[in-house]
Amino acid sequence: MNRPPDEIILRVEGLTKAFGEIKALQGIDLTLRRGEFLTIFGPNGAGKTTLIKILSSLVKPTAGRFTINQYTAREHGEAMRRLIGVISHRTFLYPQLTAYENLAFYGEMYEISALDSRIMQLLGMVGLKHRAHDPVRTFSRGMQQRLSIARALIHDPPLLFLDEPYTGLDPHASELLRDLLLRLHDQERSIILTTHNLSRGLEMCDRVAIQVAGRIVFSAPKSEIDLETFPQLYFHYASQQSDEVRSDA
Repeated sequence: MNRPPDEIILRVEGLTKAFGEIKALQGIDLTLRRGEFLTIFGPNGAGKTTLIKILSSLVKPTAGRFTINQYTAREHGEAMRRLIGVISHRTFLYPQLTAYENLAFYGEMYEISALDSRIMQLLGMVGLKHRAHDPVRTFSRGMQQRLSIARALIHDPPLLFLDEPYTGLDPHASELLRDLLLRLHDQERSIILTTHNLSRGLEMCDRVAIQVAGRIVFSAPKSEIDLETFPQLYFHYASQQSDEVRSDA
């Protein structure tokens, strides 16, 4: 894919979110280049999920702004939503429906043309074509998460937000998810992954950030980081997390 090496797909400026007296985000600034994989590490309560919800237009910020492909949520909400796919520990699947029916439901929402072939292509990509017509309630946790990736890709978005996607997965399912994410990165999709799993988060990313108490306290290209000492650096920052209860749900 030919693209300018520094083309910005996501720009976040001064993003703040308060829930009453609780400040979940405190002036977040970040950029994501097209084709870049950014991992945001942070302890529970750091505001990682709140950040993803705002960037997904599920929650409104208290202050600050962000643009995706120069679109703003206020003026171009529908166009912006078509550019993103969201994957989290929640699958957003309907257990009584089959895998095919789940993807058809989301595909119809996005008015996808040639939907049948798109569904079968995605089921093949995530290794579930043989379970296309089985109810999702019969799937393992790992299979449901793989189907959730297909759901997030149904409209072929260039930008993916992954919020703690490894939660609840066994080692085998985690490896399958890792392989899928590497393939998506190879397609030059832009990806933000939030996690507190250092090994998983470091192995795939191009750039690393640490979020603590609603702030980005560290950001650097992975190539400039000493991977052997990074865990100590992370725990140094994470230990500064305030005891104040913060929203990260």
